[in-house]
Amino acid sequence: MENYEILWKSSILPELEKIVSTISYDTYITMLTPVDVVGDKIVLCTQSKLFADTVTSSMKGKILEALSKSNTGINDFSVVVAKDRDEYLSQLEASGNDELANTGSPIDPKLTFESFVVGSSNEFIYAAAKAVAENPGESYNPLFIYGGTGLGKTHILMAIANYLKVYKPSVKCLYVTCEHFTNQMVESLSKGKLTPADFRRKYRNVDVLLIDDVQFLAKKQSTQTEFFNTFNELVAQNKQVVLTSDRPPHEIELLEERLRTRFEGGLLADVQTPDLETRIAILRRKAEERKAVIDLKVLSYIAEKNDCDIRTLIGKLTRVIFASKLHERAITIDLVNDALKESAVESHEELQVEDIINCVCNFYKVSKSDILGKKKNKEFVEPRQICIYVITEMMNLPLMTVGSKMGGRDHATVIYSRDKIAEQIKTDSKLATAINDIKKMLLKQ
Repeated sequence: MENYEILWKSSILPELEKIVSTISYDTYITMLTPVDVVGDKIVLCTQSKLFADTVTSSMKGKILEALSKSNTGINDFSVVVAKDRDEYLSQLEASGNDELANTGSPIDPKLTFESFVVGSSNEFIYAAAKAVAENPGESYNPLFIYGGTGLGKTHILMAIANYLKVYKPSVKCLYVTCEHFTNQMVESLSKGKLTPADFRRKYRNVDVLLIDDVQFLAKKQSTQTEFFNTFNELVAQNKQVVLTSDRPPHEIELLEERLRTRFEGGLLADVQTPDLETRIAILRRKAEERKAVIDLKVLSYIAEKNDCDIRTLIGKLTRVIFASKLHERAITIDLVNDALKESAVESHEELQVEDIINCVCNFYKVSKSDILGKKKNKEFVEPRQICIYVITEMMNLPLMTVGSKMGGRDHATVIYSRDKIAEQIKTDSKLATAINDIKKMLLKQ
């Protein structure tokens, strides 16, 4: 049985049975046969155009509702007549390729220049990135930003993308992780949905190309060659390229000399660990965003005790705020000390991703293989998304690492799962309670 048949029979039909009358189900739904899934759309087949038109018009709302409730990742449908099936699927695949060729990694709309806290450690990078956003291809090309993890490099790239979207909507901007670039190149070479022509059109027909974590080009010979050609093509046309890395070009092992010289031919910008004033400003901003009332003396205390990267610093603030809610105590210096002391992340037995996965599995009575696997059943999808959310909340890991730990899922899937649960708990008190219970169990381990 094909995957789309399993999704239709095990996940979507049960939802339809709940929301349509028995007569409508027997008259319409039973006459539909799934024939493919393209992107987020399931294609259903029937025998006559009149029947297809009737289902599309009169049953559309119910079918869309069932798709939403099935939690399969399928959000749309189409009904095709059997005799037109092959031609329709061919056209749908082609349009899907065009769409795929023009999309990149997800961009967080909250990561803007306005939400970026500027201090002495990053003011040069902020100014350079703002100049690039205001005049792409004219100021610094390429702009190569490097520094340790959790210092705001991704924030800067997304700030450029968000600025262009608002102030220069005609400028075609593409943001991708190096992992995304590599995976799509491999897919194009293996004759997947994205052809080599699609791949080149996607990456070379842009005005601004933003690539995150370019250090992952190391040791990938064929990827470096394709990237070199793409880079040359864009720069020759005065198209803007901005790159980030956790180290300067000369420290990226096994990077071709021709690429290294290209990277060093523009502006190199080093982002440093934030100084005390910047750390305090970051904590104040994050506390305001989370509507947490914290005295400046307490924020200063957290900042003074934690000379670390931004991601780790925010993680510690998150644990303090959570401890305040958990114990129903005001956020004081004593609470900060207690929260960070009791935190599993700071204890001798450091919290691991495995601990979170096992805890969620036990809570929802599902197996680890189901959590990490590809099954789309609702009883597995929701715990899987909760697992990703809790990992991103309680641990300071790059999203790509989270995806790798969660069964090899990509950057986009991690972001989708994290953001979906974050939004859902705002209105779903039952889910919010469950997640709080999971966190309590982990903190008491």
